[in-house]
Amino acid sequence: MLVEQINLENGSAIGLKMDMEHAPLLVIRAKKGFVMCGYLNIEVANKLGDAAVRVTGVRTFEDVLNAKAVDVSEAAEKLGITAGMNAKEALQMMV
Repeated sequence: MLVEQINLENGSAIGLKMDMEHAPLLVIRAKKGFVMCGYLNIEVANKLGDAAVRVTGVRTFEDVLNAKAVDVSEAAEKLGITAGMNAKEALQMMV
């Protein structure tokens, strides 16, 4: 597992990467929520009340930061995050 500090304009987040059989599992965690790859489920984030953004087609932290949000949880929407938003921008709203 790779753990890396991700520096943002207004703070930092923690990136977690685990290589799986066919693609990596990626999560970048900020203080108020996280951005996750397609391996993880937005419905579960909704059930738990987590602010979450899901991106797809990513293999690196840089890919995650540059990706557009495919899905956002209800708690993320309350922070002003919307589907289609750049993941880096969403993370900056979660710091």
